[in-house]
Amino acid sequence: MAFAYTPGLRVADVADIAKTRRLPLKGEVLVAQGDIIKSDTVVARTELPGNIKMFNIANMLGVPPSDIPELLLKKEGDPINVDEPLAQSKGLFGKYFKSTVKSPIAGVFENFNEITGQAVLREPPIPVEIDGYVDGKVIEVLPGEGVVVQTHCTFVQGIFGIGGEVRGELKMVCSTHDEEITADRITPDCKGKIIIGGNYISYGVLQKAIAAGVNAVVVGGFDDKDLKDLLGFDLGVAITGHEKFGLTLILTEGFGKMAMAEGTFELLARREGMMASVNGATQIRAGVMRPEIVVPLPADVMSEKTSTKQAGAMDIGSSIRCIRSPYFGMIGKVAALPPELQVVDSEAKVRVLEVEFDDGKRCTVPRANVELIEG
Repeated sequence: MAFAYTPGLRVADVADIAKTRRLPLKGEVLVAQGDIIKSDTVVARTELPGNIKMFNIANMLGVPPSDIPELLLKKEGDPINVDEPLAQSKGLFGKYFKSTVKSPIAGVFENFNEITGQAVLREPPIPVEIDGYVDGKVIEVLPGEGVVVQTHCTFVQGIFGIGGEVRGELKMVCSTHDEEITADRITPDCKGKIIIGGNYISYGVLQKAIAAGVNAVVVGGFDDKDLKDLLGFDLGVAITGHEKFGLTLILTEGFGKMAMAEGTFELLARREGMMASVNGATQIRAGVMRPEIVVPLPADVMSEKTSTKQAGAMDIGSSIRCIRSPYFGMIGKVAALPPELQVVDSEAKVRVLEVEFDDGKRCTVPRANVELIEG
């Protein structure tokens, strides 16, 4: 039987996934292997070095830099407070008209340069903590770095997202997968929730969701031209997830008015009222990172479907989404997987597949132009 592998967009009613939680710098891990944790459990912490402030003591005292060391009141490594004296001139006759230089910050007196007359002052370290992100079990400890947490969950990946990690209760604001999120659907009880819509949300309604305190919006589509207005800059090709605009936005289908896949919508509807963790981080260029919705489940919840298919495996009947024009965003099923190379419009020889769309239309597209919807 014809068989192939392709990057997959995973939609699973029940799955066991592992999330790595890693500090930006070496630090302290606060949990042990085997611990059962909640999504808000702090699993590791560290301290980032404080910001540096350059302070020219020689200029302020009006003396050569080489004279400063004997005038310093602090030595390297000493703690300092705001307005605490750092250096003092000798004055007239050793006691009159002395000038004093005071620290503009609290922190540490790091060092002094006798050539430039500059003192290096460092602000206090910045504490950094990482939490578990999901409810689950610590299956591995990365000494000094973090942990790997495994969770039994419903797992849905989107095609594009912006905004970072947030948590909240799932709330359906549309009754069908092809309905638009309109302004009247954003109600006060949406505050702190992860709202699930149908095919589209406009810029104006998204602004209302931000004002209402919604934590995240999961919807089929959004206008790409509104992204710049929303963020205040062109996104370009980068990893998203660090944007700060008030909530996290995840698109399950693409840009424009695109109905959420019916299976995805129904799956999320079954999880309404449950707590979920979402992350909008997306690797745009390579597609190696997808935005996600993770809904932790009790350990005894089993999948309604049983599949032995290997991850990434695509065969006849597999659900796929086209990710390049002219069929961008269209969903269909694999009708055939010809083994031989075929010449496409660019005159390149590539492997192709035949896809049958919901309307019965069949087309031939390069395998690189689709992604698998793993259900």
